[in-house]
Amino acid sequence: MAFNPSPRQFKALKAALFVLALLPFLRMAWLTAAGVPVDPVEFLTHGSGDWALYLLCATLAITPLRRLTGWNWVVRLRRMAGLFTFFYAFMHFITFLWFDHFFDVAAMWKDVLKRPFITVGFAAFVLLIPLAVTSTNAMIRRLGRNWALLHKVIYVIAPLAILHYWWMKAGKHNFEQPIVWGSVVGVLLLLRVWWSLSRARAEKRITPASVRS
Repeated sequence: MAFNPSPRQFKALKAALFVLALLPFLRMAWLTAAGVPVDPVEFLTHGSGDWALYLLCATLAITPLRRLTGWNWVVRLRRMAGLFTFFYAFMHFITFLWFDHFFDVAAMWKDVLKRPFITVGFAAFVLLIPLAVTSTNAMIRRLGRNWALLHKVIYVIAPLAILHYWWMKAGKHNFEQPIVWGSVVGVLLLLRVWWSLSRARAEKRITPASVRS
């Protein structure tokens, strides 16, 4: 029998997710304020980027987890995971804009156009913005069916994020982590393709039978 938490248990799980997702930010802020990192800009840039990717994977994993376990309630945690993904992506971007370019938008834009790994990272961040903005209940009601269609952009964002990560690590000939996380994203997306194809085949089998009846 699938685990189905009571309202109190679900609130506790939601609070635990919030705290766990916030801890990396608090750790980065505390260590930076304490002067621990030798290069605080690099520390914040890499830390925020890594956690944006980890939480993106966690967000993508929620639907497979629901389908494989029958835990339908986990879908109600997806919004928080997605918003924390945007939070760390925004922190990643602000670190780039603030500490790397001191809010010189022209210099930042030149860098975006000049370096491919920054270009795809910036594109992924820009595509995340409408998803974060439309995550409220009011926007979900206003957009109706178009909301689900808009949020499928996550399937474009995820490969862009992996490509950004790959190119960034390639400069240091470090491919181990990009391969690991690229594989995770690949599996999570391929599961969706498999389920979509299976559903299409099932519908094709049902339709002729319905016509004959």
